[in-house]
Amino acid sequence: MKVELFIPCFVDQIYPQTAFNTIKILEKAGCEVSYNSKQTCCGQPSYNAGYWEQAKEIGSKFLTDFSEQKYIVSPSASCVGMVKNGFNDLFTNSMVHNKCRNIQSHIYELSDFLVNVVKKDYFGAELEGKAVYHDSCSALRECKIKEEPRKLLEKVHGLEMSEMKDTDMCCGFGGTFAVKFDSISSAMAEQKVNNALEMGADYMISTDLSCLMHIDGYIKKKNLPLKTMHLADVLAHGWLESTPY
Repeated sequence: MKVELFIPCFVDQIYPQTAFNTIKILEKAGCEVSYNSKQTCCGQPSYNAGYWEQAKEIGSKFLTDFSEQKYIVSPSASCVGMVKNGFNDLFTNSMVHNKCRNIQSHIYELSDFLVNVVKKDYFGAELEGKAVYHDSCSALRECKIKEEPRKLLEKVHGLEMSEMKDTDMCCGFGGTFAVKFDSISSAMAEQKVNNALEMGADYMISTDLSCLMHIDGYIKKKNLPLKTMHLADVLAHGWLESTPY
């Protein structure tokens, strides 16, 4: 199965290891992964800020960078949600309408692709500790992802999963929301972290590094005993060097 890898710009710049772990997981799932180094952004920051013309320009490049024939997989539900939904506002009834629809039909967030397309949920990962899962707004509401990450995490050796209170509530990031409404955003992150600590969690896991980056900022500021991890980093954790792909 041939797959094109879509790595969001902030993952490329801040969390490159998550990108490499995504490749490892996809290859272990039997996929042939290709990466177009010319790819940049999906246009979500401009779109969310109301600059739709700029978002359309960036989105047009995205439609050029990726093919209509192969699966496109990303470790970010937020960016996948932008392509699947935001692109409707930018390209419906345009010259690239059909190309956009074709790409929208085969772009997937990582857990969705592994569980529903590849049909694999076990990768031999090991991680000791207690964890809670954070449903990002984009994963839950835009990509309709709920059970997929949980199915993958329940197969991780040594990891004890539990459901925290208000797991589907926003963490407070929301892109520019965290800048414009700092006090509200911080209070939402505080609530999310407190809910995790109430469960005795060592880790908070999610499909979206944007959420985790925001939450981790609060954790480090308060020096709290909680770590954040992206799903891809969990699934690639604890592999032996000799583990065959």
